[in-house]
Amino acid sequence: MTTPLVVLHDVTKVFPPNVVALNRVSLSIAEGAIHAIVGENGAGKSTLMKVMCGEVAPDSGTMHWKGSSARFASARQGMDAGIGMVHQELLLVDELSVWENMVLGVEPVHRFGRLNRRQARTEVCNTLERCGLALPPDALAAELSLAARQKLEIAKLLHRNVDLLILDEPTASLAPQETVELFSELRRLRDTGRTVVFVSHRLGEVLELADRVSVLRNGALVATVATSDTDKAGLARLMVERDVLFTAKRVPSSPGRTVLRVEQLRVAPLRGGGLGPVNLVVNAGEIMGVAGVEGNGQTQLVAAVTGDHQCTDGRMVVDGVDITTASILERRRHLSYVAAERKLDGEAVNESILDNARMTHHRLTPSFTSTAGRILDAGRARRFVDELEVRFSITMNSFRQPIGSLSGGNQQKVILGRELAMDRALVVLDQPTRGLDVASIQQVHELILSMRADGRGVLLISADLDELFQLADRLVVLHRGTVALEGATASLTIAEVGAAMLSGSP
Repeated sequence: MTTPLVVLHDVTKVFPPNVVALNRVSLSIAEGAIHAIVGENGAGKSTLMKVMCGEVAPDSGTMHWKGSSARFASARQGMDAGIGMVHQELLLVDELSVWENMVLGVEPVHRFGRLNRRQARTEVCNTLERCGLALPPDALAAELSLAARQKLEIAKLLHRNVDLLILDEPTASLAPQETVELFSELRRLRDTGRTVVFVSHRLGEVLELADRVSVLRNGALVATVATSDTDKAGLARLMVERDVLFTAKRVPSSPGRTVLRVEQLRVAPLRGGGLGPVNLVVNAGEIMGVAGVEGNGQTQLVAAVTGDHQCTDGRMVVDGVDITTASILERRRHLSYVAAERKLDGEAVNESILDNARMTHHRLTPSFTSTAGRILDAGRARRFVDELEVRFSITMNSFRQPIGSLSGGNQQKVILGRELAMDRALVVLDQPTRGLDVASIQQVHELILSMRADGRGVLLISADLDELFQLADRLVVLHRGTVALEGATASLTIAEVGAAMLSGSP
């Protein structure tokens, strides 16, 4: 029988005032295995991982590490004991080289405290060679691909001699070929005796990579099974206690008039490279998908269309209106927009559901104001929230509660409902299901398809190729700021799109 590396018994964590994040969770993780953790948003996955690595202290329960009782007071203590976590947002210093990132915080020094650069680089090269990680030690982190950056985060932990690696949504922004490369590295690490905990919403990847999978629901562990004994439908049923469909019910489209025309668009660098020249068209009653490795122009395209960033050249027309130089508010008269960074750009986290729901409407929807548009109509706003709650199955206690107190899926449904109610010809959706669980993803997909059925044009930017192939009628691939591939989704393959994302040609 495989030796347990980590054993948790009756671990409980309650956040004030009364949020039970973990409820008597007992879990065993075998040494030299890949163990997946899945569950809905708010199921307790992140809290459990943070307890394991020392970032969060449990209120009760015990943990045994390598056969001995352990209770870490900090992530540093967990790291020193041999447990490291790679967060979804990679914590690299782009201006530093690979070897400098790897020794950051554990630098070898000369007698008088000065960095011993030669020793540090030599030790890093030894780690990379020993662990079989093909990374150029002198390359800047900013020059690496996303897959290589993921490997660098793993290399940082291995350089600190960790035995347990916890990976939180490591494939969220990877191209298919990069995911294959990462999985190959993780299997090789497992085969050399390392243990990997893999947290993901992508059940297909969980089944492909992991040896065993544990399912959390409402802070409690409901099952741990061998991946060979289950499937996506079975895992989803354990997560949400009902059947989940994994195939979008998209019917053939009948495109109408053009609702977005982008001509020779160029945008200066913004959080990555520049954009352009780019030409694309979105028609009413269709979904245009945009794929690309992060940093290849998607951010610039969305920012240019929505007005967050001005273009340097070209023209944009929405529903017959030239918006090239229009203000953000004027553009919102013609388009709806769901931002990728929900908590930064799409909502006011600490404000009420009511206030978040009436955002933009209070400026552009006359029925939300009274007295010639000068006073907000609170009653109309409350009725609107009631309508959203019913229509989009939003789980909430009161319209007064902060939107940030809702699960990620429910927050996204409030935002989608708000934007859908704007009744605009064009809907711009940037990563609308990022970070959502399978049940919430299904509901969001149904909402997107309903927009299409209503005759709206949808510009859908997504890092999930499965999502794009399920929903989009047509696809464009951006590579280094230009269109590398374009065509009807039915005529393309995921392999072709992945190749265009990485190299610029299918």
